[in-house]
Amino acid sequence: MTILIRNIKKYDNGKIRLIGGQSTNIYLKAFLFLLTFCLFHYGYEITGMAFLKPFCGTNESVFQHLKMAFWGYALLSLIEFLLLKRRIKGSINNFVYSRMLSAVLVPWVILLTWYLLPAVLGKVESLFFEVLWSVLVTYLSGLFVIRIERETEKIQFQVGTRVILCVLVAISIVLFVVFTYRQPWIDLFVNPETLNK
Repeated sequence: MTILIRNIKKYDNGKIRLIGGQSTNIYLKAFLFLLTFCLFHYGYEITGMAFLKPFCGTNESVFQHLKMAFWGYALLSLIEFLLLKRRIKGSINNFVYSRMLSAVLVPWVILLTWYLLPAVLGKVESLFFEVLWSVLVTYLSGLFVIRIERETEKIQFQVGTRVILCVLVAISIVLFVVFTYRQPWIDLFVNPETLNK
């Protein structure tokens, strides 16, 4: 994180400016998102600590990866806020609500981007290629969302939009926690007519 602060102080080229005139390197932030994603990917697996289950991946399902992305981005946003809160001279609300939107958005950007591979190539037999694709998708999705975030943090969110963002974050939290312990009766790609009653 000190690298992030140093980058804010030293450089201006290739960076997107924050409301208060600061800048963060979007490529560095996307890489830090990849790291926080990995933290949530392996956190429970490495430690076995039960309290990490609602936040960390517990298996390799698509849903668990969406959960890792949500919590990974939320953690990165919290760290970013703690490091930059004194430097944000504009609206802190803009900063916070743009990060809330990003945390809700990033899992779905990962989903859309990752499924390009199966749509184009079908099933990939190489584990190495699949892992490489997953890492690239996670990084690129972070980059896409950060780019959008830099535009949305310029927006003065109205009360109705703020309420919607809070509701979407709350729904995300509830679903990621509840479905960690009790999966829904239907999966994303399952035709409900084929399920046993």
